[in-house]
Amino acid sequence: MADQQFHSFSEFYPYYLDEHRDRNCRRLHFVGSLLVLAVLAGVLITGAWLWLLALPVIGYGFAWLGHFIFEKNRPATFKYPLYSLMGDWVMFRDILTGRIRF
Repeated sequence: MADQQFHSFSEFYPYYLDEHRDRNCRRLHFVGSLLVLAVLAGVLITGAWLWLLALPVIGYGFAWLGHFIFEKNRPATFKYPLYSLMGDWVMFRDILTGRIRF
């Protein structure tokens, strides 16, 4: 399935979730996404625009640690960057709403 071509995000998302079976990996994704939102809020409040440079390191850093340490797989970001970014935020929402276990 890793070499599959996806024609829509709805086709991709089940694959994305399969790559995030480990709860610790999902937790690291969630924390990274939450920190991205916190930094964005801080930038909007303080006007310290330089902090925007930290967003990729924060967001991807936590997620990639989860993949390399817990999932033992290659992040989908490397092959499907846009769908993977979308998947991060859909999974974040699904964790917030209880659809996916934290």
